[in-house]
Amino acid sequence: MRKINFLLALLTVALFWHCTSHPPISDEEINVIPLPQQVEPGNGYFILSENTSIVYDNSNEEVASVAQFIKETFAPATGYNIESATSGRRNAIRLVIDQSISGEPGVYEFESTPRRVTITAPDAAGLFYGAQTLRQLLPVQIEQLTVQTDVEWKVPAVEIYDEPSFQYRGLHLDVARHFFPVSFIKKYIDLLAFHKMNKFHWHLTEDQGWRVEIDKYPLLTEISSQRSETLIGHGGIEPFEYDGEPYGGYYTKEEMKEVVEYAKKRHITVIPEIEMPGHTLAVLAAYPELGCTGGPYEVATRWGIFDDIFCAGNEDVFTFLENVLLEVMEIFPSEYIHIGGDEAPKTRWEECSKCQARIEEEGLKDEYELQSYFIQRMEKFLNSHGRQIIGWDEILEGGLAPGATVMSWRGEDGGIESAQMGHDVIMTPNSHLYFDHYQNDPDEEPMAICCFSDLENVYSYHPVPDVLNEEEAKHILGAQANLWTEYMKTSEHVEYMAYPRAVALSEVVWTNQELRDYDDFLRRLDVHYDRLDKLNVNYFDKDR
Repeated sequence: MRKINFLLALLTVALFWHCTSHPPISDEEINVIPLPQQVEPGNGYFILSENTSIVYDNSNEEVASVAQFIKETFAPATGYNIESATSGRRNAIRLVIDQSISGEPGVYEFESTPRRVTITAPDAAGLFYGAQTLRQLLPVQIEQLTVQTDVEWKVPAVEIYDEPSFQYRGLHLDVARHFFPVSFIKKYIDLLAFHKMNKFHWHLTEDQGWRVEIDKYPLLTEISSQRSETLIGHGGIEPFEYDGEPYGGYYTKEEMKEVVEYAKKRHITVIPEIEMPGHTLAVLAAYPELGCTGGPYEVATRWGIFDDIFCAGNEDVFTFLENVLLEVMEIFPSEYIHIGGDEAPKTRWEECSKCQARIEEEGLKDEYELQSYFIQRMEKFLNSHGRQIIGWDEILEGGLAPGATVMSWRGEDGGIESAQMGHDVIMTPNSHLYFDHYQNDPDEEPMAICCFSDLENVYSYHPVPDVLNEEEAKHILGAQANLWTEYMKTSEHVEYMAYPRAVALSEVVWTNQELRDYDDFLRRLDVHYDRLDKLNVNYFDKDR
């Protein structure tokens, strides 16, 4: 009996030691953004140390890439050279592929205990998103680029099941109005990955500049990439004044391929946009025969919409665009190629004998159907090379191309109409997701194009309109925010306009709507600001 009592006493002491050594984790210690779908705090902490290893199947290159990402991300602040292993050890980060886990693409399970962290997913994308969650569970100093000797690298014990609500989670950047270096494009992509976004829409051509190297048409980089000067002040206020300074830039093919590969390792698809038939004045400056009047033209120096667009009655235009797109497809493996289609005035087409002849030959009703002809012809070309088109919602005018995906920017109406027609839709309404709009009192803000969309407005958005039935709602692929850079000359200004609104968007497109709570988001964001500080992001915060 005395022996049994002694054993019971030992067991009681062990249980007491276990409970006191592993205190319960509070909800306030879990500050992940976007909010995971299911979170169950546990007891105690996993401690990342110099003895920590990453355990994974090193025969899987994609999993090995995730492991390498973790090592490279954690090394600067910790100073640790985390070793790889193929079998389990204590104090390990385990990356496990388990194809029995069901959920949307990107689904993962996460478990941290005082002994180990285990991230389990059916594919490498899920493991990568789990790694971002691990990153956000560590102290904010993990984002420092110098060794932090006074930090204990604690990960709260927690069980998480997580998956995205939408398959398309995007952010756009216009590099045609103002040009940004590859180093910033990579930082932009890093921030997308940090917030589990998966699409980077790269707006590469405009009236004010062409930014893509095309071997067959060297004048696009010699002439179309340069403008003589740039508007000072707002584009809607006359008289116009200019700075008198030449401005330009473009990306070489190798630079763009480098960006694509960089994004791929972060499970982000780069979608290029080549504008047509409008917003093409820069092209016409180099190749005036592609316009209706023959020119002369010059690369636009102010912002706005211009009457001179590609001549839809000229066969050389389609030859030019097909040749350009062939080279674009060599650079960008994305299923989607964005062809614009927005803000194309019909003024020149109405006066052009070639365009009027095309209308008659094709049995078209008017210039709007001529635009539909234009878009459908480019769609067939891209389809023949295994690609799909995305266009702004103006491509609805005159009849929608059969397989087109629509980006609804002029509110939601275009997206609703497209979904009801059975077309896939990406919601980008200017009411909520135009990050070139003011986010504070205009008198206290840098110049913006117009309007107002603050953090709460972005967070309140839900991409699926209530008017759609269940079947129609399936066509809403997700949402994207747009940054048009007429009034953003520097990368710091782009960041200021994007963040923290892009953080709110990341939760809109990842977390189920019924789980989202703005007050709780603000609580987590307050910690997240410290991470953005460490990442050297120039974000807006009216309370800081």
